[in-house]
Amino acid sequence: MKNLLIFLLFISSVSAYGQKQKKQDIAAIKAMCGCYDIRFNFAETFAPDKDYEFHENYASGALEYVFPITESKDKIVLQHLLVIGDTMIIKHWRQDWIYENTDFYSFDKESTWKFESKSAADVKGQWTQKVYQVDDSPRYEGTATWVHVDGRHYWESKTDAPLPRREFSTRKDYNVMTRVNRHEITDFGWVHEQDNDKVIRTEVEDVLLAQEKGWNSYTKTGDHKCDVAKKWWNKNQVYWADVRLVWGELFAQKETIAINMKVEDKIMFQRLFALEKEMIDAQPYSSDIAQSKIKKVILKHLKSDQMFTSLK
Repeated sequence: MKNLLIFLLFISSVSAYGQKQKKQDIAAIKAMCGCYDIRFNFAETFAPDKDYEFHENYASGALEYVFPITESKDKIVLQHLLVIGDTMIIKHWRQDWIYENTDFYSFDKESTWKFESKSAADVKGQWTQKVYQVDDSPRYEGTATWVHVDGRHYWESKTDAPLPRREFSTRKDYNVMTRVNRHEITDFGWVHEQDNDKVIRTEVEDVLLAQEKGWNSYTKTGDHKCDVAKKWWNKNQVYWADVRLVWGELFAQKETIAINMKVEDKIMFQRLFALEKEMIDAQPYSSDIAQSKIKKVILKHLKSDQMFTSLK
């Protein structure tokens, strides 16, 4: 009887600790929300080939609004919007945080993502960060445990990804970026720190071309600076909800996704952005019509017939 009581107290203690940890995790994820002055900085630091010519450092900045668009007990979806001047908004990347997620689309190479499933034990207590491109197509996914210690709050994961947008159109000397992503909440906002390997991947091996360090800082600024982004989202969010729904149908197939990003001299995001304007301007807005047209755009860019065959 005594042993049973000790066991029950132990289970209760573990459960209480897990609940406290999860609350801290959620608070850290939601702390990423706000209006930010952001700075991107990248520098190549090492190459195994002594004859490698290091590329110039990269630096840029912008104003960005980060906010939750959906939230449940095990999932928080954060959307990023770039604010250009006083009127122009560019839909930027999206990050989904999912608790103890077991389904992954892992980047392989050449705009191809392979589905894999992990066991519940492998992801216990962890949060998956699923990162999506501006058109809500896949980018990369990683899973890890949030760490809360000595007043610090951070999450770190290693995963493969496509080339970053800053190099995608200018470099052909590597085809995979193996990223160590570290997100840390700070007193001024948060930092996205990266330690990246630029990899040449073939069917038989990975060869390291170079390594780089990334430091992206998000410094909170006055919320009023992002008012124009809030107004833009209120107007356009219905369309992007339909885009996410359509992509969700594809992800639910749990099969390899291979995308031709550029078809007939147009990139997929260009078609989806143009369709956004068409559907929002056409009042009243019709989700049925929008979803049908979104499916046709995505189908046009898939390398194989993976879904929406009824539209052909």
